Amino acid sequence: MREKRMTLFYGPSASIYEGALLGRFNNHSVVDIVLDDMLYLVDPHWYRFEPLHPVHLKLLAIMLATLGTMSVTGNGMVIYIFSTTKSLRTPSNLLVVNLAVSDFLMMFCMVPPMVFNSCFETWVFGPAFCEVYGMFGSLFGCTSIWTMTMISLDRYNVIVKGLSAKPMTTKKAIWWIIFVWGISLKWTIFPVFGWSRYVPEGSMTTCGGDYLNISWISRSYVILYAVMCYFVPLAIIVYSYYYIVKAVAAHERNMREQAKKMNIASLRSADQQSSENKLAMVALMTISLWFMAWTPYLVINFVGVFGFGQNITPLSTVFATLFAKANAVYNPIVYGISHPKYRAALAKRFPRFFKSMATGSTETSEVESVQSVVTSVPDNQA
Repeated sequence: MREKRMTLFYGPSASIYEGALLGRFNNHSVVDIVLDDMLYLVDPHWYRFEPLHPVHLKLLAIMLATLGTMSVTGNGMVIYIFSTTKSLRTPSNLLVVNLAVSDFLMMFCMVPPMVFNSCFETWVFGPAFCEVYGMFGSLFGCTSIWTMTMISLDRYNVIVKGLSAKPMTTKKAIWWIIFVWGISLKWTIFPVFGWSRYVPEGSMTTCGGDYLNISWISRSYVILYAVMCYFVPLAIIVYSYYYIVKAVAAHERNMREQAKKMNIASLRSADQQSSENKLAMVALMTISLWFMAWTPYLVINFVGVFGFGQNITPLSTVFATLFAKANAVYNPIVYGISHPKYRAALAKRFPRFFKSMATGSTETSEVESVQSVVTSVPDNQA
C-alpha cells in the first residue's frame, strides 16, 4: 500500500511548489497548467513568470467570494428598496437603480467563474466563454461608470441650473439609461468582431482586454476605449461636482451675508451641518473612490499598449481586478445608504438588522438639502 505524503499544497500546481521547496522550479511558468485549447490566446509575456502560489489563489477566491456576497446583497437591497418604496420611485432614482443593476450583474456573473478558476488555478471554461466573460465584465464596468456620470449630470442640472433647469422625467431617465447601456455595449463588443480581443490575464483565472498586444489595431482600441469609458466620464464627474460645490458655496456665502445684515450669528440651527461641507465631502468621496477603483486597471492597460509590458506581473493584474470589482461593493453605500429615505425604508423593511439606520433618516440628503436651499425644487421633480 502506497504511503500517503503530507503536503501544504494541493491543486494542479502543487507538484511545482513542492519541487520549489526542494530547490528545483524546473523552469515552470504560470502558463504550464493552462488548458491546451486556451494556449493560443496566452501572450508570450506570461511565460516569464513563476506560477502564483496555490495558497494565494485560494485567498484570492475567498476575497472574491466575500466581495461578491457583499455586492450582491448590497445592490440587491438597493434594487428591492428603491423599486418597492413609493417615495423612492422618482425619475432620478431610476439612475441609482440602474447603477445597482449593473453592479449586481457584474458581481453575480463575474465572481463565481473567477472563484471557480482560482480553485482550479487556471481558466477551465474554454476560449468561447473567455470571450463572453471578458465582454460582460467590460460591459457591466463601463455601464456603472457611465451611470455614475449620468447621476452627476442630474445633480448638476438640479443644483447648479436651479429653477431654470428642465426637471428629470421618467421618460428622460429611461432614455439616459438606454444611452448608457448602448454606449457601453458599443465599446465592449468591438473585440468580439476583431478590433482587439479578450484573452486570459496574468493569473490565468480571468479574461480581459489584450493590452499586451502592441499592434496598432489593439493599441487603438485600448486608447479609444479608455477615452470613452474613463477619461470622458471622469472629466464630466469632476466638472459636475466642481460646479455643484461652487454653487452651494456661493449660497452659503449669501446666507452668511444675510445673517450678518440681520445681526444674527447664523440663519441655520446650531446642530445643522453646513450643506457646503456635506456636499464637498460627498463630491470628494465620489471622485476619490471612482478614481481608486478604475485607475489601477487603466494604468496596466496603458503600460501594456505603450510597450512597457515587461513591468506587468500576474499579481499586479490580480490587484487591479480586485480594485475594479470593489467599486461594485461601495457604490450601494455611496449612492444608496447615504440616501436618508433609503435608510428609513431599509430600517422599516428589516428592523431587526437595520433599526439603527432609522436614526437621522428624517434628515435631508446632500442633494435634497441643497435643492431646498438653492433651487426649491420639489422631490418628485428632482
